[in-house]
Amino acid sequence: MSGPTADALFELTDALLATGPVISLPYLSLDGLHRRGHGSTYAALAQGRVDAEAARGLLAGSLPGVTHPVFALDGSVWARSDAECSPGRGYYYHPSKHSAGQPIVAGWAYCWLAALELAANSWTAPVDARRLVPGEHPSAVAAVQIRGLLQRRPELGSRTPLFVFDGDYDSVRLALGLAGAPAQLLIRVRCDRSFYGAPSPRHRPGVVRLRWHGAKFACANPTTWPTPDAVHTCADEQ
Repeated sequence: MSGPTADALFELTDALLATGPVISLPYLSLDGLHRRGHGSTYAALAQGRVDAEAARGLLAGSLPGVTHPVFALDGSVWARSDAECSPGRGYYYHPSKHSAGQPIVAGWAYCWLAALELAANSWTAPVDARRLVPGEHPSAVAAVQIRGLLQRRPELGSRTPLFVFDGDYDSVRLALGLAGAPAQLLIRVRCDRSFYGAPSPRHRPGVVRLRWHGAKFACANPTTWPTPDAVHTCADEQ
């Protein structure tokens, strides 16, 4: 797309990034970065298109060169409680907003992929953002995002980047979704999570039904912990 509509969409994006909370769309046209009338705002949204893949490629190509690349994946929710006709709206957990006394709101959920630094600071480099379709699992979307980044930046594979996740992500689903990918995964495990080992073979005659699970490993119950293969202990300065 080219012409005035493309320019209006570009300026609308600038205004959205530079302006604080707004009541409605026409207020964005009042920002100094948006030099057109409020009518062009609606025209830009109705006729404009953003090439998401080109944007992802541009962001991935702008990543700084580091020896040990680290990325974080997390989700955020945009509450749309009153927008009953919004397409793709679902029900998601929100840490600070409640509905009927529960931290569940109707809205849109986004999966973010951002580059971090090993040094402690407050800056990140967003690389990818995808909106969840109701019913999609965040871990499955995260695996798609990681594979997409490794395809756009294949040289990262030689440094085996580290991807970190919060406890809302499923470690098993991520490991299966990224099998064979040159990536390291660091996932926070909830204290009440349980895992099961491989089932042991049965030798009892006449038993046809096979076991699905082996020994249970419950994080909250130390008596179920097996002998570790390796132990790593470190101290953080904070």
